[in-house]
Amino acid sequence: MYDRLLALTEEHERLSREMGTQEVAADPRKYRELAKAQSAISDVVGCFRAYQKDETRAREAEHILRDEHDAELRELAEQERREAEQALEELETELKVLLLPKDPNDEKNTIMEIRAGTGGEEAALFAADLYRMYCRFAELKGWKVEVMGSHPSAMGGFKEISFRVAGDKVYSQLKFEGGVHRVQRVPETESQGRIHTSAVTVAVLPEAEEVDIEIDPGDLHFDVYRSSGPGGQSVNTTDSAVRVTHEPTGMVVTCQDEKSQHKNKAKALAVLRARLLARKQEEEAAQRSADRRSQVGSGDRSERIRTYNFPQNRLTDHRINLTIHRLDGAMEGDIQDIVDALVAADRAAKLSNGDAG
Repeated sequence: MYDRLLALTEEHERLSREMGTQEVAADPRKYRELAKAQSAISDVVGCFRAYQKDETRAREAEHILRDEHDAELRELAEQERREAEQALEELETELKVLLLPKDPNDEKNTIMEIRAGTGGEEAALFAADLYRMYCRFAELKGWKVEVMGSHPSAMGGFKEISFRVAGDKVYSQLKFEGGVHRVQRVPETESQGRIHTSAVTVAVLPEAEEVDIEIDPGDLHFDVYRSSGPGGQSVNTTDSAVRVTHEPTGMVVTCQDEKSQHKNKAKALAVLRARLLARKQEEEAAQRSADRRSQVGSGDRSERIRTYNFPQNRLTDHRINLTIHRLDGAMEGDIQDIVDALVAADRAAKLSNGDAG
């Protein structure tokens, strides 16, 4: 690990020198490219430099303890050595975390898909509640949410909804939200006041750029038709809704939320591209926790990653055995502590597997 840290420090210094040349200063694109590369390793280099300083402190204290006979100076040196060794232990842990392999998707924007599973209309209503929760969380983070497509239910829920979340490191924060979310509550559709259990599936897809996924236009088939709302009520009188079929995979994406056929087509293609990227990643690494197939499952109640128990105001994430008793706050978007706990658990698992190298 030490050799790798020395190499990263040398690379950081090389990038600094190159960024200071007249040639790079005259080329904004090249400067941004180098600055991005340097920024990617700045945290680990800064941490390693702090580690080296504490190494020096510890060595100097050792020299004093070995050569000095004055009791007061020895006491001060012993205290300095203890503080330096404690700092070194903490910095070593931090360095191991910083050296963990980066998920190349972490910096990307995200397309989320929420679908009602077991539970009928109540599941559709909870799908809408989850959508609102993620919108509130995005608002608190300063992110932007854009609906890509939706299928409303008769009572104001969603049979399914897909939406794009754009901002700083969105995927890194939301990627662990994928899976089956189970809700336990008295539904609005229940007149007897009994607690029902329903399920909703969430998929979290890194937004794919054209460089990530190339789509042959000849593989696409487009259908256009008139948009319709719940119960078949006409939304508009033009053929603005778009259905795109990717013939090699059979994937179908529909979008009718915009009045413009052009905008619906662009959104449908963005969703298709994200799904194809997820499929590609599944094929390359089927074991990844973020792949869409493992996230969605069948939508059955038993395949849950999280339970929302409204009568007890309790939220439980079953993957990390985390339970909080403020479900009301979580449904208003206050889920940062849950997100942080999932990220920390993922890091701990990678460290225990020796992934830092």
